[in-house]
Amino acid sequence: MILIAGPCVLENRDNVMRIAESLLPYHEDCTKDFYFKASFDKANRTSLDSFRGPGLDEGLKLLQEVKDQFGYKLLTDVHDYTQPKAAAEVVDVLQIPAFLCRQTDLLVAAAQTSAVVNIKKGQFLAPQAMEHSVQKVLKTRGCDGAVNYENAAKYNVWLTERGSTFGYGNLVVDMRGLRIMRNFAPVIFDATHSVQSPASGGATSGGDSSMVPYLSRAAAAVGVDGFFFETHFDPSIALSDGPNMIELTKLEKLIEQIDAICSIVE
Repeated sequence: MILIAGPCVLENRDNVMRIAESLLPYHEDCTKDFYFKASFDKANRTSLDSFRGPGLDEGLKLLQEVKDQFGYKLLTDVHDYTQPKAAAEVVDVLQIPAFLCRQTDLLVAAAQTSAVVNIKKGQFLAPQAMEHSVQKVLKTRGCDGAVNYENAAKYNVWLTERGSTFGYGNLVVDMRGLRIMRNFAPVIFDATHSVQSPASGGATSGGDSSMVPYLSRAAAAVGVDGFFFETHFDPSIALSDGPNMIELTKLEKLIEQIDAICSIVE
């Protein structure tokens, strides 16, 4: 199982290292392919006044420190075509944010690195439409064959589900989409962003973290390649996405449940 976990954004060093240390058991679990996740910049915050992160240079230095201290593989977001080359010198997975999943220049720049490219499905797109985003990466990497699971896995392209817009300020997860997208690439289920309520908290986004276990267990039953959890020792003080984060102390039980379901599905 691919397991991606960490804070939404790189906060201060002490918080980042505390969260990273708490996730060490998953790195040591031979049944998990673990990646520590944190963003150096949150470029699509609701408000101009919201915390965005330390930026590319300082953020990559902190991520490198996490890698050096814990040996983790890393995942971070990139937001424009100038960032992937530098980010890929430190991180193992470049994540394309959902709002940018059709941005050709960004996808091509990410594909020109040696990193895994994890494309989040846009909240505004049908799952079938993600075939074209995968194709952009595959063609850039020299794959002229079919857009399918096998080729995407070979050329290191993933897709991530994070819910679809349903009315104003609400997301829903169509579990059929997990199966549909798995025709094109390995699929990760982003359980915490899927319970987000975009721009519903005034100048910030709200969310309902109590729904994370239910959606996670449902995705495990459908069958996915991995899970993505934003997590924090105290989501109430997190500087981004706190309302939909899962608390670190609750993560272990949920992953045990997911493992049990996956063992039945397999």
